[in-house]
Amino acid sequence: MVSKVILLLSAVVLAASPATAVPMKTAVFDFDLIDDSQEGEMNGVRADETARLKLISDELRAKLTEDGRYDVVDLSPIADDIKRAAPMYKCNQCEDGLAQRVGADYLMIGTVQKVSNLILNLNIYVRDVKAGKIIKVMSSDIRSNSDDSWMHGIHWVIKNQLLADKQPGQQ
Repeated sequence: MVSKVILLLSAVVLAASPATAVPMKTAVFDFDLIDDSQEGEMNGVRADETARLKLISDELRAKLTEDGRYDVVDLSPIADDIKRAAPMYKCNQCEDGLAQRVGADYLMIGTVQKVSNLILNLNIYVRDVKAGKIIKVMSSDIRSNSDDSWMHGIHWVIKNQLLADKQPGQQ
């Protein structure tokens, strides 16, 4: 009799427990710069902006890992292929195949579009790898070209758009 009660209580507890979501395996590619500024046209790539792209890419991965809804996959096994395909926003969906090779169900690519040193726009695109389509687009305007403003932009998108609702694929 006691074992039946314990079994029944166990079943009730399990039924009442919320289902634990499995973290989504996600390939997070480094951000790319789209420099539409006159300065960029005249002077080319700036070292500080290249460093900022790495800074916000690493921050995005860290925040996703910390949140727990995403399992950020290691891209180092395909690093050479990523370099050949870069920039990701121009590779005609080659990122899907790259993400599949590392076992990702979803991928994220990001861009920072620079109009001037005062006007920049940070974008994140989430793709469902199996479906081969974009399922979410997020964006934030940045005012000033500094580490602080870029970090503020990535934090705003993460908090208010990316992690503000359910993860991709959830109903």
